[in-house]
Amino acid sequence: MPMIPVPGPRPVVWAPRARTVDLVLPGEGARFPGGDTTRSRRVPLRLVGAHLPGWWGADDELAAGSDYAFSLDGGPPRPDPRSPHQPYGVHGPSRSFDPAFDWTDGSWAGREVLGSLWYELHVGTFTAAGTLDAAVERLDHLVDLGVGTVELMPLAAFGGRHGWGYDGVHLYAVHEPYGGPRALQRFVDAAHARGLAVALDVVYNHLGPSGNYLPEFGPYFTDAATTPWGDAVNLDQAGSLEVREWVLDNAARWFTEFHVDALRLDAVHALVDSSPVHLLAALAGRTAAVAEEVGRPLRLVAESDENDPATVTSASLGGRGMDAQWADDVHHAVHALLTGERHGYYVDFGSVEVLRTALTGAFVHDGSYSTFRGRTWGHRVPRGTDGHRFLVFASNHDQVGNRALGDRPSRTLDVGGLAIAAALVLTSAFTPMVFMGEEWGATTDWRYFTDHDDPELAEAIRRGRTAEFGGHGWAQLYGTEDVDVPDPQDPATRDVSVLDWDERDAPEHARLLAWYRTLVSLRELPDIASGDLDAVRVHGRDDDPLLLVERGAVTVVLHLGPEPREVTLPDAGPWKLLAAWDPDTVLVAHRLTIPARSTAVIGRG
Repeated sequence: MPMIPVPGPRPVVWAPRARTVDLVLPGEGARFPGGDTTRSRRVPLRLVGAHLPGWWGADDELAAGSDYAFSLDGGPPRPDPRSPHQPYGVHGPSRSFDPAFDWTDGSWAGREVLGSLWYELHVGTFTAAGTLDAAVERLDHLVDLGVGTVELMPLAAFGGRHGWGYDGVHLYAVHEPYGGPRALQRFVDAAHARGLAVALDVVYNHLGPSGNYLPEFGPYFTDAATTPWGDAVNLDQAGSLEVREWVLDNAARWFTEFHVDALRLDAVHALVDSSPVHLLAALAGRTAAVAEEVGRPLRLVAESDENDPATVTSASLGGRGMDAQWADDVHHAVHALLTGERHGYYVDFGSVEVLRTALTGAFVHDGSYSTFRGRTWGHRVPRGTDGHRFLVFASNHDQVGNRALGDRPSRTLDVGGLAIAAALVLTSAFTPMVFMGEEWGATTDWRYFTDHDDPELAEAIRRGRTAEFGGHGWAQLYGTEDVDVPDPQDPATRDVSVLDWDERDAPEHARLLAWYRTLVSLRELPDIASGDLDAVRVHGRDDDPLLLVERGAVTVVLHLGPEPREVTLPDAGPWKLLAAWDPDTVLVAHRLTIPARSTAVIGRG
């Protein structure tokens, strides 16, 4: 395959439809003042790469930190599709970036992120400052919790200052309000110094509308397939070779220039690709090559709605080659059981049998009928599949932020219910994940918020958000006839989503945080650390509030009822009380007395 020119000191750009391409540089000084390109000079580029038409390049190098843009056929300056730095926002010129950094993680050999505790955080609301540097100041909290991997929600540059990040338009650039590319390097270096791996959330299935100039450069999108966000990214039509490399090179850049340890791939079911080698399989191959080059393990974790074990099946066996995937069904099973919610996609969840299916097989819809979808859905996970290949959670950004009011489980469940949910997830045979603040039962909402400067786009988002929650039983859930959906564009919607770190010191919050730490420490036990799904046993009935989850010689006892309960254990043991949510829990011989709305972990031998 012909080698695609790699951007570097000499600027290159793919623009196969253009007749001329100019490099736009500042007319005076080293940078564009405030991003203003009106006083600029243009340097004509020439076609490069005889075997790959459409690539344009310059003869002279750009000094690190130089501002630049591209003009197609005499048109307005546009940022680089592979821009490494967007200091003026998504509409402004790009800036070259020297990835050389004074790393202190030379001894970092990586770590196995599967099976360890993941912690999902949104940089913009993790702290009041909302920057990567401010997030560094909270890393010791994650170490004390027992976190192994920090997952950063998307950092790719997007329109405005505040947003979730899933509408990024410059995939190679780090959002400037978060601190830009150098701040990400500082964050990863600081995390590695504390023994924390770093995973980065990347979005390859669509791009946001604001600042998306890619269609002017080439066929980055195709109307041969559509997604919920519009035309699909072009992965299998004419021109797709360059688009695929644009994605693959992006992934490799996070691993090499920023020392990231894993990528979480958003909604891979929306990657429409009929190529002989699916993009995910190609990405798995590229990642394996980079891992060998850098000498440390690198992982790919996919979000997929398909409930298909092919996602985590090796590409050599016909699968997509991902190392792991999110398992939403486990969340739904836990959440519906504890809250009683049955609206929307929770309609088929909430029973003990469903929980049993989820904890032993990851997918509830494994070829069964999905009422929400109105069709059969999913495939069964083959026996022997390592449970660590599925990430599970009691909450995440979607399951909180996509509720009408952005309310966390702490608004619905009492603290005992939160403790039970934590026990189900953190002692499971899967790879567990915590959403920021969950560990102390944060009461701050986490809402959907945007900061678009296009009035029409902002209004469309407002209308769409309101329409989205016109059904699904939200009014009944919140006990009101009308649900006043927060305005995504209102700055207050973001502000109320910022974590309140002072909450940790309140007695009930501190108690829950201590429980999380205890449960995480139990994952050092071989039976809890195991990913053997075949060894998981769930005992319970819908007409009895007592549940037992066996993990080898360890049993998790969960009591959802309103009164204390005496439990006669299935055999004489000897039994040992390993952890208890309520200090009134008593174990004598093979009889366990457990308070209402409580949970305990016991072990044999």
